[in-house]
Amino acid sequence: MWITVIVFVVVLSVFIILVVLAKRRMSKIEAVPDSPKVKILTDQNFSNKTKSGIVLVDFWAAWCGPCKLMAPVLNDVAETVDGKATIAKLNVDDHRATATQFKIRSIPTMILFKNGKEVTRFTGVKSKDTILKEIERRLAY
Repeated sequence: MWITVIVFVVVLSVFIILVVLAKRRMSKIEAVPDSPKVKILTDQNFSNKTKSGIVLVDFWAAWCGPCKLMAPVLNDVAETVDGKATIAKLNVDDHRATATQFKIRSIPTMILFKNGKEVTRFTGVKSKDTILKEIERRLAY
């Protein structure tokens, strides 16, 4: 029985250490400036900017490490889909009403809209290919 307790304490300690190290690494990630092709949304302009066409909205926050990881991916996606779809970002700390409206519980969350209607949702860090495939799929309909 003591061996089981010791093993549990060691495993738990290693887990805690790994979590602390991961948080330190995430906090050191530098923010990447947004591409000029990435539109910035607010509570005031959200409905107007998402009402027509294909629009991918990244719900993010400045303090969020995974959100910082998504910034260069979204910049690449914006460059790739230029003119066919819109890539946009909404800071959930600055624009809580819209984040609440769409029940954003964790970030990064990306919602793909088609003519103002949510068609799919991604949570967490996603690859450029994953995002592009879904955009292309929605453009085909």
